[in-house]
Amino acid sequence: MTDSYQILGGLAREAVKSLYGVEPAEGALQLQATRKEFEGDVTLVVFPLLKVSRKAPETTATEIGEFMKAADSRIESFNVVKGFLNIKMSAGYWGEVFSEIFAAKDWGQHPNNGRTVMVEFSSPNTNKPLHLGHIRNILLGWSVSQLLQAAGNNVVKVNLVNDRGIHICKSMLAWLKRGNGVTPESSGKKGDHLVGDFYVEFNNMLTEETAQIMAATGLDKDEAAKQAPCMKEAQAMLVKWEQGDPEVRALWAKMNGWVYEGFDKTYADLGVGFDKIYYESQTYLLGKSLVEEGLEKGVFYRRDDGSVWCDLTADGLDEKLLLRSDGTSVYMTQDLGTACKRHEEYNFDEIIYVVGNEQNYHFQVLKLILGKLGMPWADAIYHMSYGMVELPEGKMKSREGTVVDADDLIAKMYDTARETSLELGKLDDMDAAQQDELFMTIGLGALKYFIIKVDPRKTMLFDPKESIDFNGNTGPFIQYTYARIKSILRKAAEQKLAVACTGAEFIPKEIEIVKLLASFPDKVAEAAEAHSPALVANYAYELAKEFNQYYHDVSVLKADDDKVRSQRLALLAAIAQVLTKAMTILGIRLPEKM
Repeated sequence: MTDSYQILGGLAREAVKSLYGVEPAEGALQLQATRKEFEGDVTLVVFPLLKVSRKAPETTATEIGEFMKAADSRIESFNVVKGFLNIKMSAGYWGEVFSEIFAAKDWGQHPNNGRTVMVEFSSPNTNKPLHLGHIRNILLGWSVSQLLQAAGNNVVKVNLVNDRGIHICKSMLAWLKRGNGVTPESSGKKGDHLVGDFYVEFNNMLTEETAQIMAATGLDKDEAAKQAPCMKEAQAMLVKWEQGDPEVRALWAKMNGWVYEGFDKTYADLGVGFDKIYYESQTYLLGKSLVEEGLEKGVFYRRDDGSVWCDLTADGLDEKLLLRSDGTSVYMTQDLGTACKRHEEYNFDEIIYVVGNEQNYHFQVLKLILGKLGMPWADAIYHMSYGMVELPEGKMKSREGTVVDADDLIAKMYDTARETSLELGKLDDMDAAQQDELFMTIGLGALKYFIIKVDPRKTMLFDPKESIDFNGNTGPFIQYTYARIKSILRKAAEQKLAVACTGAEFIPKEIEIVKLLASFPDKVAEAAEAHSPALVANYAYELAKEFNQYYHDVSVLKADDDKVRSQRLALLAAIAQVLTKAMTILGIRLPEKM
């Protein structure tokens, strides 16, 4: 809709100058989409112009409307509702707009704006497999990256693997004590799942030892857990790791290697990847050097026990630990170092951290501390905070082994898509390999769409069966709509029917679809500004819904007039093109047949 706003904005400016002899003030020309209950395409709000017209709202709107209609034949009519001038563009104008859309190779793609945006997502720990919570993170990170790229940015997709720390040591210790040398090969398990089993096993060890200490000493649970031998051994292992102990480092490298192989398989199944992967083990020392720098500048202080802190009470927060008393670092330490390294490497204009809302405080602190350390780009940090994913059964806990693994969920989505598709019985012309690919395409499309269509900030309930419904606001509904359009276009090709802009006059329903297509670049820009792929997802659903209603009411292949038929086929081709672009932003494939 940008073009119509530019045209009408220019005309309104001319009208004010001609009618009232003044240049309209900055922001005085307010244009917006006409509300659905009124006739029109674009509305000019005239209240800000009353100071210069010195007339009633209705009179001012009528005078401006008459001037604009006389000046440009592309305005078909106007009406006035109080201080609102509703302007309707002609069918000919929408025909011109459609010609531009149909000719565009990539409608919705904005020209490069020169900005570099880094998006960090996934960021798993190497002590467990990826799970449903990670999936929301990964899908949001990938789609917001695609969205920002469509909006004209240069996007760098990065992953920070949390490959060191106490959690990793817990899995390592449990494997040493209770693993009996098991490997992914000997167990037949994916490496990330095997290591995750030992993270759960450590929790079992801790529970057993804590109970024994409580019974023997009368200590409460928290205090007893601190005294548990396995907890002390894990902490000692972390210290050894930071000291470079060769045995600890060798075990760490071996078990992390198992996990990376597992992660790579899951990422490939989800259809995502990264431009660069950072590892906490390689960046935490950068953070330590920043802590030393902060101590010298007086930004941080050292307590009697040797730990290092930043006092943020004057900023309305509390005191933040940066180095433990034993010299080991915390997440904040390595995030400081990693952020500085990334800015040095990419000189980004914005860095987006896709991290759950339980870390809101962490990113407040990160931004504040970088600012105190004199980093002028600290304000470029944006925390894309999202809500948790819950299942009908409730919340998940990794240490208790009650998570839904990403791999299991992907397999479940495949099975659900297979079951639903076979029930519909439209796969007779597909061989087994084609069916297999279709089930995965539908299953992943359902999963991705169901998660992405929700505002990222909201906690959501995920129901696999509901997500794969072929009706309603779902991925499979949009996929089926696209396949239906492609089927119509194949039939047109078989009949050697032309697909072209012919200048045939659009009926009102077609104009509504053209308006929706024309608004897609603006929707991309709006969604990118809001960091919300959900806006694109719901746009795609609206477009698919409009097509289905249109095709139900209007004849396309059997239209009597050749020019009308060719243009209607062109309209379908444009809808398919825009659906492809929108769903590509979401990381969703559209099948040619369903």
